Amino acid sequence: MIKINKNFIELQDNYLFSEINKKVEEYIENNPEANIIKLGIGDVTRPIPRVVVDAIKKAIDEMKYEKSFRGYGPEQGYEFLRRKILENEYKDLNIELDEIFISDGAKCDTGNFIELFDKNIKVGIPNPVYPVYLDSNIIYGSSGRYNKEQNRYENIIYINLTEENKFEPLTEELEETPDLIYICSPNNPAGTAMKKETLEKWVNFAKENNSIILFDAAYEAFIAEEDIPHSIYEIPGAKEVAIEFKSFSKTAGFTGLRCAYTIVPKNIELKLDEHNSISLNKLWNRRQSTKFNGVSYIIQRGAESIYTEEGKQEIKDNITYYMENAKVIKNGLNEIGITSYGGVNSPYIWLKTPKGLSSWEFFDLLLQKYNIVGTPGVGFGTNGEGFFRLTAFGNKFQTIEAMERLKRKDQIT
Repeated sequence: MIKINKNFIELQDNYLFSEINKKVEEYIENNPEANIIKLGIGDVTRPIPRVVVDAIKKAIDEMKYEKSFRGYGPEQGYEFLRRKILENEYKDLNIELDEIFISDGAKCDTGNFIELFDKNIKVGIPNPVYPVYLDSNIIYGSSGRYNKEQNRYENIIYINLTEENKFEPLTEELEETPDLIYICSPNNPAGTAMKKETLEKWVNFAKENNSIILFDAAYEAFIAEEDIPHSIYEIPGAKEVAIEFKSFSKTAGFTGLRCAYTIVPKNIELKLDEHNSISLNKLWNRRQSTKFNGVSYIIQRGAESIYTEEGKQEIKDNITYYMENAKVIKNGLNEIGITSYGGVNSPYIWLKTPKGLSSWEFFDLLLQKYNIVGTPGVGFGTNGEGFFRLTAFGNKFQTIEAMERLKRKDQIT
């Protein structure tokens, strides 16, 4: 008799954003006249840069001719794109070309990377944080069993992000030593970013304890403050312990095109036994070659074009647009007396729910009274209860209207 992977049963709830969509659809069905403003899911609204469209059109035209037609590409990504990434993102950081792997999304890579490790490792995951880190460990079987009384998984070491530590992961607060550590900076959902001093502590911690850091830097292009690293490889020694994930989704509007990249340094080695070890780069390369056929040539040509002067300017303009939205939200919340974090180095604003409302109670209030959709903080982890995420990726005029609605109607604080 065929049996299912019972790890899927260990997943506690529906996927957060699917649950949100379900609630919104039900509300619209019952209230078809409602003018809903969506500031929940982190999807972009600005069109992709014109230079990207032109590059994609040109690549499509190449497919019409035998001489320029492309079939299967290298699983690691075409060299023309990897070289542009190397020259523009890692010029002075001692990264090599064959340490760059092109993929169809940071979500996929952060979710899949756990496959390289033994299922009995201890995994450190921030709380709250992007749900894919925990869910992928549950599915793989490395999370251990779920303890309902303690509301936690036995092999997960929760790295607590709270108001007290300003939603910054701190090594000093670890209860145990993780083998694998997920870090997201700028953080999704809290919108806060790690200072160099804090990141240095994590790199040193990993080196001292033979741990590996999975560093999700998908939102690094939104960093505005000077003391915030854009790459973990700005920290000495990080190439010995850290994998870095970056994406074109939010920076260049590739959420629907799908293109990202992961840096896997060749000098990170894991012990097989007392006398032998193997390169993590070699393992990831083997995994990708087996399970992934690469991002399409057409999309990679589009991604390459963002490194032109025109592409860089268009991306800069889009980021400015979104961060102006963040300012509107921050100022609006401040005006009505709601405490918030983020929105400076990140397009996410993390607010404290008023009147002691739970995250989902506040979701219902915003949807039903103000026709505004956001994301309940508890969906990102237990420490997210009592908090709520709004995104700056919306339309400028709708973002302004959303804040005006909160000011016009009865005070929610």
